[in-house]
Amino acid sequence: MGALWGPVMFLGVLVLIFTGYPVAFALAGTALLFSVLGTLAGDFDLILFRALPERTFGVMSNYTLLAIPFFIFMGTVLEKSRLAEDLLETIGILFGRFRGGLALGVIGVGALLAAATGVVGASVTAMGLISMPVMLRNGYKDDLTLGVISASGTLGQIIPPSIVLIVLGDQMGVSVGALFQAAIVPGLILTGGYALYVVGVAIFNPEAAPAMAEARDVTGIALLRRVVVSLIPPLALILVVLGSIFAGVATPTEAGALGSVGAMALAAMGGQMTTAALRSAMQDTTRLTIMVIFLLIGSTIFTLVFRGLEGDLWIAEMLSNLPGGALGFLLVVNVIVFVLGFFIDFFEIAFIIVPLVVAPAQILGLDLTWLGIILAVNIQTSFLTPPFGVSLFYLRGVTPPEISTTRMYRGVLPFIAIQLVVLGGLIVWILR
Repeated sequence: MGALWGPVMFLGVLVLIFTGYPVAFALAGTALLFSVLGTLAGDFDLILFRALPERTFGVMSNYTLLAIPFFIFMGTVLEKSRLAEDLLETIGILFGRFRGGLALGVIGVGALLAAATGVVGASVTAMGLISMPVMLRNGYKDDLTLGVISASGTLGQIIPPSIVLIVLGDQMGVSVGALFQAAIVPGLILTGGYALYVVGVAIFNPEAAPAMAEARDVTGIALLRRVVVSLIPPLALILVVLGSIFAGVATPTEAGALGSVGAMALAAMGGQMTTAALRSAMQDTTRLTIMVIFLLIGSTIFTLVFRGLEGDLWIAEMLSNLPGGALGFLLVVNVIVFVLGFFIDFFEIAFIIVPLVVAPAQILGLDLTWLGIILAVNIQTSFLTPPFGVSLFYLRGVTPPEISTTRMYRGVLPFIAIQLVVLGGLIVWILR
């Protein structure tokens, strides 16, 4: 069978994943099955499994990946203690008195919450529950409301401190700090693009984004108090966390630990660090962390067998010899990642696809840091794209039944266009 082992094994794991079988076990099960078949055919040496315990222990002791539970916990504490909700309400009062101001506030808070939470499902769901009733109550059009919430919730893919970038850094062998620094400009461009679109809607279609009448009722000392209590502390926490990484004072893992402690301190200072909130945050963090670890172990077994059957050589040869060279490689990889983003979560894409594209990218002389940024933006775009966009499924779960799914699709289209423009710009940048 020889050269066919790689493509057959890759196709087999995708088929198993699309049947709904848990991805971690699909990866490990496919690897074990093909290791047996490869051994019977004389194309695989079971002695390679001697490396498995050491690799598994390496996953469990990976210092960089320790940042994942810290940042998840930081974000869930901000969410469960209602600090994120207070932040949204305060920004809504600040900007809601202007047409489109509430949507701009949602974009700003969505970026902060997405960056802190780092998980698209949690970000979109939280933004939907917190901001959708306020926007609809104040007369915002359904499609604009849904588009703003969906797009803002997915900004956590690119804006640091992002769990997505931490995983990409580990899988690609790139400094997480370098990814964080490179991601700031694209993240700000995306956020600015969303904001410009909202401003345009407010100018040319003011009925779609009216001013928030109740925002004018809070002024003077009352407004200042809300800003000091609800706005400044979370912003300061995020700035301290990012600043410590960029200044080289702390690693992403140490900054994540600092952020976790800081989030608990802010919640305690506001009297919102209840036992129920802490327990819920710890449960969410544990569940997501376990999911990531099992995916890592499953992908480690898969990669070991895949390389033992020379599948990595097949991938490297195929992708590095595409027509168009580096441009052809980027287009094919981005199309594959974009389509897979309809069906499976980012973590699964990162552990299956990303390790396989590193070698051909190096052969073609591409900057792995910027390739990681391109992949993050690509995943973010696919999460919004109908009919299978994962973010749309999350938002559908918290959207009133009288709002049709078609309106949701219509609402995200302008934001998808903005992200595709940014993605195209990044591809031009990496090829410069």
